[in-house]
Amino acid sequence: MAVADDSLERLVNLGPTSAQWLRDAGITSYDDLDELGAARAYLAVHAMRPGVSLNLLYALEGALLDVRWDYLPAEVRERLRREVGRA
Repeated sequence: MAVADDSLERLVNLGPTSAQWLRDAGITSYDDLDELGAARAYLAVHAMRPGVSLNLLYALEGALLDVRWDYLPAEVRERLRREVGRA
């Protein structure tokens, strides 16, 4: 799924702040996010902003799936936590 104008803010779950964090980490488009995946993108942001919560991880996965982050099943959240080493 590509977003027409490629604006990160147009993706579900992402607002101006999270989009800027992604840009600061070198992730500037849906395609960048899709190529990295939610876990690696989260880790890139986390490296620059160590206090960022796991909600960002879930938001990124939801953005890729076009679903609200709080609708992600528990097993998906668990898999994501394992991927980032925060089980």
